[in-house]
Amino acid sequence: MTDENDDQAWPSPRQRKIIHVDMDAFYASVEQRDNPDLRGKPVAVGGSRERGVVAAASYEARQFGVHSAMPSVTAKRQCPDLMFVKPRFEVYKAVSQQIRKIFAEHTPIIETLSLDGSFLPIQTGAMMVSFASQAAQS
Repeated sequence: MTDENDDQAWPSPRQRKIIHVDMDAFYASVEQRDNPDLRGKPVAVGGSRERGVVAAASYEARQFGVHSAMPSVTAKRQCPDLMFVKPRFEVYKAVSQQIRKIFAEHTPIIETLSLDGSFLPIQTGAMMVSFASQAAQS
């Protein structure tokens, strides 16, 4: 005997969900991973000169209002202890590729937006749709 609401409780096997992955503070996090002296400190990846711009800010720097696309002079004014690091795009690219390999273990389609962002369409059955929902909630 089945309840007529049973099919509403479980997603249909053909239901489609898309996971949007946005690796916040990605460049700064890679720098902190690779240089233990930067961990726990406000870090900005980008140019520190007068016309420089912040490409990424660590969570510690964000507590002072520092964010990407902010002029470096403004960032330093808001966070006097801010440590600037020159970008290492080849390293970020390599880390991004490692992360995409992990994505590929879970879905055959990866729509890459940038080094730190992707869309992962999940349409391979109820188990993966459930996984997508759980990931979104956490």
